Order: sequence, then structure tokens, then C-alpha cells
Amino acid sequence: MPAVASEVSLIPREVLFGNPVVAGVQISPDGNRLSYLAPEDGVLNVWVRTIGSADDHVVTHDRDRGIRSYFWLPGSREIVYLQDQGGNEEWKLFGVDIQTGKMRELTPFAGIQARVVAVDKHFPDKIILSMNKDDRRFHDAYVMDVPTGKLTLVAKNPGQFSEWIVDRQLKVRGAVEHKEDGGFRILARDTEDSPWRTVADFSIEDSGSSEPYFFSKDGRSLYLKDSRGASAARLVALDLSSGRARILAEDPRYDLVSVFVDPDSYEVQMAAFEKARVEWKILDDAIRPDIEAIQKIDSGDFSIQARDDANKKWIVSFVKDNGPAPYYLYERKTRSARFLFHNQPKLKEYTLSRMESFSFVSGDGNVIEGYLTFPAGMARKNLPTVLNVHGGPWSRDGWGYDPETQWIANRGYLSVQVNFRGSSGYGKKFLSLGDKEWGGAMQRDLSEAVEVVASQGFADPKRVAIYGGSYGGYAALAGAAFTPRLYACAVDIVGPSNLLTFIKTIPPYWTIYLNEFYRRVGNPDTEANFLRSRSPLFFVDRIRIPMLIAQGANDPRVNRDESEQMVAALRKKGLKVEYLLFPDEGHGFAKPANRLKFYAAAEKFLAEHLGGRFEPTGDAGPARSTTPA
Repeated sequence: MPAVASEVSLIPREVLFGNPVVAGVQISPDGNRLSYLAPEDGVLNVWVRTIGSADDHVVTHDRDRGIRSYFWLPGSREIVYLQDQGGNEEWKLFGVDIQTGKMRELTPFAGIQARVVAVDKHFPDKIILSMNKDDRRFHDAYVMDVPTGKLTLVAKNPGQFSEWIVDRQLKVRGAVEHKEDGGFRILARDTEDSPWRTVADFSIEDSGSSEPYFFSKDGRSLYLKDSRGASAARLVALDLSSGRARILAEDPRYDLVSVFVDPDSYEVQMAAFEKARVEWKILDDAIRPDIEAIQKIDSGDFSIQARDDANKKWIVSFVKDNGPAPYYLYERKTRSARFLFHNQPKLKEYTLSRMESFSFVSGDGNVIEGYLTFPAGMARKNLPTVLNVHGGPWSRDGWGYDPETQWIANRGYLSVQVNFRGSSGYGKKFLSLGDKEWGGAMQRDLSEAVEVVASQGFADPKRVAIYGGSYGGYAALAGAAFTPRLYACAVDIVGPSNLLTFIKTIPPYWTIYLNEFYRRVGNPDTEANFLRSRSPLFFVDRIRIPMLIAQGANDPRVNRDESEQMVAALRKKGLKVEYLLFPDEGHGFAKPANRLKFYAAAEKFLAEHLGGRFEPTGDAGPARSTTPA
């Protein structure tokens, strides 16, 4: 067991992985109330309080998975939230009147997925939705009359549309159409009765780092995240008549990640680029004094979470790497801020570790960036190490508090996070370097990261675990199968084991993206041998290390068979594997009780094979431990 300084207390799993005390803070459109997510009887629900009062009260009463996404309707009387069942991602919309407590189901359709496309304060009685009600593969666009709940079809999906874009009159005037080569087109029309026309065309090389944002106020331009003609995605305004693109913000290496928009003029006021940390570029000097005032409140990375309709009151939060996130009510008139909440105040009672950026040059000359988090109170030498691989894979790790990172470090391990090739945010070339490199060059970047931290003396090369969820789970399986001598153990959470069956069992509404999957991962119909060569399932004979595999039974993205066929193959070969199946979960573990059971088992597993600390428990097992048929 590593010699952790005695003053560094073990952080309870309940603090790290239980429900937050407060999350998702918003403000009502009239600026009179705050809303937030907090537990009621251990389940996250929506609470409301009057600003300046202590009349906090719960307005929803979910008893199962908890509410994670909600918003106010214009008028400040009703809150709408989304909920699925058992992790199946068949999202439904529910509305609750905060004065009467009356709840109504807004999309009462079995087996469908509802998505919110747009809500606008200037149209208080409308919501634009998309639903795959008529064909499970395709989402059509509907306008909902909020008072009555009546739905009217306003745009039929012809078959390859993945996204709808509304103009500032809340009319569906834009769409994203996927092409056979894996790229996409942005289509627009002059009115809802006009024919569609192509206004922008993106190849597969540009598609992964480009996307439409929204129409200008006059409807004549479209704001885009656009990497065409550049190495990284820029913010541009596309004139729909001439096709000219006006560049508003750019960075030579890092992609645009977010924009901040004036709610009345619809002009972009700030643009964000995520480097080692998030950096904002101010485009509208009118908000510069506000941003300068906000940056003085806290040293963390700020985020403006919500605004009232008058745009006078903002909810501001700060991401920190070694503490809970604080929320403030910022008053623009006085440029003053009032502290509201910490999302997880108990974290302040413990010593957390700092997250540090690092980089190295891969064997083929690419700069690979990531983060190291060292255990507090320990020498930075010969540490047991956990390589925590992000999911996606077309996403990235970023700076800031992460419960898994702090859990790993607090248990006495060096946490290594790598934005390997194929990760997003570093420009289109870097993203495309991951094409058809699952288990190949993407995996080599991970291996080289381990070698780098070992060569620097930070990591004990004999005590390294590979750990991850979704794509990270695949990488954990691939690490065990393709580089078995590099790792002492592996933890896979909802990761694909067989790329052939994984691609063939994606949800129906993902079929629109199949051509992109074929280009970036492989085509099971024409490249079966190649996909077999990158599938850990077919290399079980190479695995020599202990495995922990966890799966949600209702996962629509990575079918439970992906885990169970791997477990069956491992056990057939007499290899050591622990399998945790959660019957009431999907792609990840939403219920606190399930999360706590998983992390109890995972930290005991890591301690057994790496020698770190673990919190004793009387029930370290999962919801169910099973042998697949």
C-alpha cells in the first residue's frame, strides 16, 4: 500500500459519487426565482426558491432515476424536464406547474425519443421538438402549443436529416443532411413551404469539427462552427444568399467549443476555445466590463449558466480542479455577485489534488496533450498509476474537477488522462488521424503516454491499470488484448468488445450516422476482417491480466452482449474476470446507489492489483454479479 500522508483523509465514495447537494442552477425568466436540482429522498428533483427568500421547495417528485435536464418555459410558471426509463434513452417531456404542482406528460408516446430543438422567450407558447414517432430511425420536427400540449408536424424527415435549425421566428428553416461519404450538408429554405437548398457542404474531414449554430435575427445568415479552409474550427457567419463566410473568431490549433449569444439581438458576444483550460474571446465590448467583473470573483473557469429575460441577472458558476463548483447570482447593473451554493460543499473538508496539463510527441511526430493528477501528500516517484481513457472517442478530457480523477488520486494513484488522436478540440487533422485507428494508432498514443510517465519516474511501470467507459471501455479491453504486458489490470465500463456486432446493433436513430461510422471505424459488410483485427473479443488468448467489466442491461448504444460475449470468452479460457451487471441502467450509471456499488467494487479491484487505498464497505458488490449464458 502506498505511503499516503496521514493528513490526507480518504474521501468517502458517497461524497465523490453520491448525488450533488445542488446542481443545474437556473433563474426564472421573470428574474424572481431560482431553480436547482437537489435530492428529495435520495433522488434528484427540481427545487425552486424565491430570490432573497428561504422558501425552497421541491416541485417535481421523481422516484426513480432522478432528473438531470430541465428548463423554464417563458412565463415563469412551468418547468419542463426530460426522463427516460431504466437508461433506455427513450426520452419523454414532462411539464410541472410550479404554483399548483400539477404535472403533465407532454410527449405520451411509447418507444419514442423526444428532443427539444428550440424554446424562445419571444414565443412563450411554443416549443419546437423533434421525435421519431413515425419511424424509429428518423426524427421529424413538431411545434407544440404549450397551453394545450397540441403537436403539429412542421417538417418531415426525408431520411438522412439528423438535426433541425429554427430561425428567430421559431420556424424550421434549416437542417443537417448526412451524405454517403460520411460528411454532411447544411440545408436551408426561405419559408417552411419553400424547397430545401444546400447552403454549405462538409466533407468527412470537416464534419467532425463543424456544425451549425443558429440563424441571425433577420434570417439572412447562419452562424456556424466551420473548419473548412482552416486547420481548426472557427466561428463564421454564412450569408445565405451569397454563400460568403465572415470569420468572427478563430484559433490556429484549437477548435471553437462554445458561444455566448445576446438573447435579443442574437449576435455572438463571446466565443470559447478549449486549450489546457477554456479561454473566451470577447466579440462585443458591451459585456467586457461584466466579464472582467466575473473573472475577479473566482480563479476557476467561469460559465454563465442562465439569464433572466431582461438579461439583467445571470447565474454564474466556476469550474475548479480541486474543489466544488460555486454558483453566484450576478447583477449586471451593479456588477456585483451574491454567492448561492456549492454543488458539493463536503468536498471542502478534504484535500483534493491539482490537475496539471502535460504533453509529449508521439512516435510519428504528433503532439499529444493530456492531464496528470498526482496523489496529494505523496512523492512524485514510482507511483501506481491509472490510465483513465475518455469516451467518445470524438470528445476530449478537460481541466477541472472530475470525481473519478479525484477518486483515483485520493486512493494513492497517479491519474493519467490523454487526448489521443481522434479526440475532438485539436483541429480536423488531429481528429481524422483517428480514422480506422481504433486499437491501432489511437491505442499507441495511450501506450506511449504510459511509457512517458514511466520514463519520467512518475509511474511504476509494473503497476499500471487501464480504465475507461464507452470508447474508454473499448480501449481498456484493447489494452489488455493488444498490449498485455503494459498493464497490471483493466476496468471496462460499457465498452464494445466486437466492432462487428457493435456497429450492427447501434440504436435505430443512429443509422443516419452509419456512413460516418464506416469511414471512421470500419464497415462490417466490406471490412469484416479488418474490424475483427481491431476487436478485443478475438484476442482473448493474449490477455493475461485481471479484468473488471461493468454493464447497464438497458444500454441502447453498447448492447449488453458486448460485455457478455467478452466475459464468456474470458471465462472459457479460464481467465480471471469480474462482471457487474446493473439491470436498471443504460450507457453509464445514473442511480447513486448503482454508482456507489460500482466504485466500491472498482476501488477494491484496483487496490488488490495496484496496492492503493480503498474505503471499507459491507457491500462492495454490484446490483447483480452474473455469469452470461
